[in-house]
Formats: sequence, structure tokens, C-alpha cells
Amino acid sequence: MGFQQHGDNGDMGLSGIPLGSKNKYKRMNSELAEDYDDVLNQQRHIEERRSSTRKYVLACAIFASLNNVLLGYDVGVMSGAVIFIKEDLKISEVKEEFLVGILSVVSLLGSLGGGRTSDMIGRKWTMAVAAVVFQSGALTMTLAPSFSVLLIGRLLAGVGIGFGVVIAPIYIAEISPNISRGTLTSFPEIFINIGILLGYVSNYAFSGFSAHINWRIMLAVGILPSVFIGFALFVIPESPRWLVMQNRIEEARQVLLKTIENEKEVDERLAEIQQAAGVPSKEDKPVWRELIFPSPSLRRMLITGCGIQCFQQITGIDATVYYSPEIFKAAGIKDNSKLLAATVAVGISKTIFILVAIVLVDKLGRKPLLYISTIGMTICLFSIGATLSIFGQGSFVIALAILFVCGNVAFFSVGLGPVCWVVTSEIFPLRLRAQASSLGFVGNRLCSGLVAMSFLSVARAITVAGTFFVFAAISGLAVLFVYFLVPETKGKSLEQIEMVFQNELAMQGSQIELGDVEVEQLVQNKTILTN
Repeated sequence: MGFQQHGDNGDMGLSGIPLGSKNKYKRMNSELAEDYDDVLNQQRHIEERRSSTRKYVLACAIFASLNNVLLGYDVGVMSGAVIFIKEDLKISEVKEEFLVGILSVVSLLGSLGGGRTSDMIGRKWTMAVAAVVFQSGALTMTLAPSFSVLLIGRLLAGVGIGFGVVIAPIYIAEISPNISRGTLTSFPEIFINIGILLGYVSNYAFSGFSAHINWRIMLAVGILPSVFIGFALFVIPESPRWLVMQNRIEEARQVLLKTIENEKEVDERLAEIQQAAGVPSKEDKPVWRELIFPSPSLRRMLITGCGIQCFQQITGIDATVYYSPEIFKAAGIKDNSKLLAATVAVGISKTIFILVAIVLVDKLGRKPLLYISTIGMTICLFSIGATLSIFGQGSFVIALAILFVCGNVAFFSVGLGPVCWVVTSEIFPLRLRAQASSLGFVGNRLCSGLVAMSFLSVARAITVAGTFFVFAAISGLAVLFVYFLVPETKGKSLEQIEMVFQNELAMQGSQIELGDVEVEQLVQNKTILTN
């Protein structure tokens, strides 16, 4: 009877559990499995997007930095090529100084034009103009029958380098996510170091040819990187911030979709960029007038940006790189082949230690790296002067000279080299960024030219050792400059960094860094006031 009773009840199973409940549990399990699959798919999509975005931004940063290889290669190759140019074209020491230093001076004209041009035709196509102008200059130098024609080619190459080098860090800063902007914006300095190393290797590789041929081959090799820049134009997008300034909002949004890992942040970031770009009004002053008669906050930005660019060069890095053969001659190396081999060691040190900056700039921050760099450079520059003045010449002196020169360029690559470009590309407001950054680059190239065109004359007047004592003193001043006037910008958006300079308290010594909450509050306050 009991069995029959259970059988008659259509809602009960043999176990006494209602059949509807079993079905309910099955549905719940099925729904949980489907939810779990949805979560996995969503996580997989997020990871794929993150990986794709990072690769895309990395490719853009690499291609945008190719123009910097040209500058680095020219610096490295000219240190050796000038030895054979003197022999082939019979030029004086004064002409040698002028030939080496004129590129830095002329490149400031390119940098001034580069800022304005990039605001007119875009960051991307300004890099294309730079490559074309440099190619024409490099070809002219390669075929130059006389010093005058060689100088014309050098002038063209300088203008091209000025156009390209000033815009690369700006472009990279404008497309990079906040968390990796420091690392990616240091790429131009990495490529300068790669170019320098390639220039040193080229010197050593082709030094065996006759003096009439070898320096021409060395200079001709410099044309190759600019060929890859032509390919890069088909890969990299235009800067989203420049597109916003041109009111091409939808195009900017499409670029941000490719460069921001979290899709939900795209519209938020786009709104922030639009707010930072502002809507032009009749009261807005022209850019040149704002730069000549800056507001207090812009004045602080200009002092920081132009100051750090000048310190990068007046601490003597280009003298160390351009004239490293002269330094090693003073230490006792006489053979040209051995001189050029020693410069390869300098190039390797400079290139390897830039990797330290890549790893640490977004983890440790900008200011700690600048402290390590400037203090280390001060010690090495002083040690070079002491070595050459106390010990004279010999194997021991040669070893010490190579050690301290390599140490100087290594400390430079850890901080002042790459971080200078990072800070300069970050601190200026969007509307002024290109032209204000170009002013900093003008100071950089002017100081570089001044050092390169006067090093031999100054060394003759106060000795090579005395010259490095001067560089050491200037490097010591750079430590104080970093402490008082350079803000920590790690982890801040470009729009937030602008707020740092508008806060009086933030620019006082060790209190120079604002917390994220304070910065966010300042951004919100600015937005409210603007609206």
C-alpha cells in the first residue's frame, strides 16, 4: 500500500523528495555553471584586451622613438668620424668644434618649428617631416666633397633632429596610460642610447677603410632608421589629445579605445581631456603671449621644464660622449683603433643602464631616480677630473678614466637622461604642451651646442681635468634643483599634474608631491569653476 501510495503521488520520488525540488536544484546548478562560464569569458576578454592594448601602445612608443635613434647615432658616430674628417678634409680644431656643435644649435630651430608644426598638422606627421629633412641632410653629408657642403648637410640634419626629438616624448605621453607613462616616455632616451651605441660600433667597424671613404660610410648608415619611420606612419595613430584640440572627438575616442585597458574609463578620460583642452574664447591669449607673459603656475612649469633640460646638458654629457676619444687620449691611449674600442664600452654602459630607468621610473618615481643620477654623476665627474690631474698618464689612469666615464654615462642613463624627457612631456597644459616643451628642448640643444663647441677650447685653457671639475660643480647644483623645483608626477594623469603646479603649497621643497585625493579634489574644483 505504501508503495502504491507513493506511486499515486505524481509529485514525489522514491526517495521522498519532491520531483519539482530536484528540477529546481538542477536549474540552479545549471544557472551557476552558466554564471561561472560568463565570469570566465569576461575575465578572458579583459585579459585579452589588456594584452592587446599594452602591445599596441608599446608598438606606438617604439615607432615614435625611431627619430631619436638618428640623434643618438649622430652623436656617437661623429665622435669617431671627426678623426677621419680632419685627416681627409684638413680642417682645423676650431672647425672641428664648430662641426660637432653646430648640429645641437641648429636643432633648436627645428624644435621651435616642431612645436608649432605639430599643433598645425599633428604629432604623427611632424615626425614624418623630421625624417625627410634628416634624410636629405645625411645624404648631403655622405656625398660632401668639401667642408662647406658637409656643414650644409649638418645644418639640415640638425633641423630634422630638432623636429623629431621634441615631438616624440609629447606624443608618447599623450597616448600612454597613467600607470606606464613614465616607462614609455623614457623610450626616446633609450633609442638615443641605442643610436649612440650603433654610432660607436659603426666607427670601430669602418675605421679600417681609407680616410676618404670610412667617415662617409659611417654617416650614410644613419639614413637607415628614417626608412623605418615611413613604415611606422602606417601603424601609429594620431594623438587623441591633438584630435580633441581639433574637435575630432569621435576619432579621439577610437584611439583611446585602443590605448586604454578598461573600456569603461574611455569616456571618462575623453571628458577629462576635453575639459583640459578647454573651449577657445575671445579672452584666451595666443600661445606665444602666454609663454612670454606666463601665469604664476605656468612660470613654475617653465622653470622646471626648461631648467631640467638645461641641466641635462650643462653637466657635460655630450662632451663626455662626443669627446670621449679626447678624454682617453689625455689618459694615455694613442692608437685610434683602441680609442674607438674604448668608446664602444661607453656606449654599452649608457645603453644597459637605461634599462634600470625603464623598470623603476613608474615604480620608484621620477625624483628618486633624479637624486641617484645627479649625485652619482657629481661623484664620477669629480673623479674623472681628479684622475687626470693627480695621476698623469699610464695603464692605471686609462683604466680609471674608462671606469669613471662609463660610470658617469651609466648614472646619466639611470635618471637625468630619460626622466628629463618624461617630466618635460608631462607637466605642461594640453593647449601649450607642444610649444612649451619645444622651449625646453631649445634650452637643451643650446646648452648642448655651447658645451660641444667650447669643450676643446676650455680644456686647452684649464686642462681636461679642470673642465670636469666644472661639470662636477654644475651637477651638484642639479641635485638642489631637483629637490626644490621638480615635482613627483608618478601615477598622475596629465590633467592632474597640471593641478600640482597650480597649488602653491605643492611647490615647496619636499612637500612638492600631492596625494591622489588632493589632486582629484583640485581637478573637481577646477571643473566646477569652469562650468
